Amino acid sequence: MRVHVVSDVHGASDALSRAGDGADALVVLGDLVDYVDYRDPAGGILGRVLGPEVSAEFGRLRTSGGRDELIRFVREAWARVPDAPAVVEDAVQEQYDRMFGALTAPTYAIPGNVDMPRLWPRYARPGLTLADGRVVEIGDLRFGFVGGAPLPPGVEPREGGPWTPHLLRAADFTAAVKALDRVDVLCSHVPPAVPELAFDVVTRRAEASSAALLDVVHRDRPRAAFFGHVHQPLAPRVRVGRTECVNVGHFRATRTPYVLRW
Repeated sequence: MRVHVVSDVHGASDALSRAGDGADALVVLGDLVDYVDYRDPAGGILGRVLGPEVSAEFGRLRTSGGRDELIRFVREAWARVPDAPAVVEDAVQEQYDRMFGALTAPTYAIPGNVDMPRLWPRYARPGLTLADGRVVEIGDLRFGFVGGAPLPPGVEPREGGPWTPHLLRAADFTAAVKALDRVDVLCSHVPPAVPELAFDVVTRRAEASSAALLDVVHRDRPRAAFFGHVHQPLAPRVRVGRTECVNVGHFRATRTPYVLRW
């Protein structure tokens, strides 16, 4: 069997259409949406709707500013757009039409933290498995999937803004992870809570990770744990016991899937 794995596609539909070439299956670990393009401030939903200056300032604040300052800046920027939630949803819908249209069969997909999973069911079709929260057999291996990203303990999801990231309460994310049963390959958007995997050398901070995912690695001892989310990780892979924990890469930048063979 040969399975290709990608994450953090962020609008790269042309490359996504080729990601499954030569594979028996394609696994997509989330972040299909291109919300903000850090390399091109004029790109992404933020740059196209609010302008490159707003997008560039968002990138600066995310790297060097505080979380509250970033949230306040984004809210003020979107407040200038009439019916901003509808504008964002239309932009996301347009991207999803291209992203899901580019997927080859069979594909197993979960959402990342910038995705809008409530829109995904309309794209369900034969050959496309919306795998979040499920254990699926691919070949003779059990793949366990959990999407989104956890919030810190005690932090509630934000509501009411034009764009709400797919961030789950810590307890809800932990419950979804622990419900996965006897996995041979663990698939998530965020990494297990291993410092070298979670730290981004460009943003200079630890991105979201999950102790529950690490617990499953210790519990089930899968052959591999695949994830993305951290675009420039301090370490792209770390072995934990017998499990190879692998950041499959920032697909928008690399255009190359990770290849699993067995």
